Amino acid sequence: MKRIVVGISGASGSPLALRFLEALRAQDDVEIHLVVSDSALLTASYELPAQQGSADSNPFKHFAHVYHEPTAFDASISSGSFEVDAMIIIPCSMKTVAGIASGYADNLLLRAADVTIKEKRPLILVARESPLSPTHLKNLSYLSTLPTVSIVPPLLTYYGGQTTVQDMEDHLIGKIFSLLGLSYEPFQRWHPEKR
Repeated sequence: MKRIVVGISGASGSPLALRFLEALRAQDDVEIHLVVSDSALLTASYELPAQQGSADSNPFKHFAHVYHEPTAFDASISSGSFEVDAMIIIPCSMKTVAGIASGYADNLLLRAADVTIKEKRPLILVARESPLSPTHLKNLSYLSTLPTVSIVPPLLTYYGGQTTVQDMEDHLIGKIFSLLGLSYEPFQRWHPEKR
């Protein structure tokens, strides 16, 4: 069984995080450890209107096998001796990118990313911002030099016949799943002969 840490930061992209968690939870052989920042919950309140007024203000929590509060520095995922297979932050804000790049781990999301890097485990950052400033690019450039870090921006894709937002989300989720060593049925790989 794979143990994967999923972090959700305050960048725009709550619907994408939700779809990713749904797809990951559907995998039989994955244990999900989830940490959601306070900013992510605020963003979700705007981007997931169906959740407004619900009893649970955290629309992501029920997808986790283990949920960790962002202030829980004693959580299992804060230690390198707790083995995980990979971590993904989806979406990943530029504040989170800056914290990871500088080693400033002032919450569990950043601490778990710091541990993932120091233990040389895969860290996938779905970095979400536009336009990018020179500081953003500098931080992303530095992180891209670390051998276990993958930066996967949520870009629009058309070359595989994607025509809807859901098609494009499926394409991105498929690329992330590939990095995690998982398969995702809706993901259409490029085949020029299918044109």
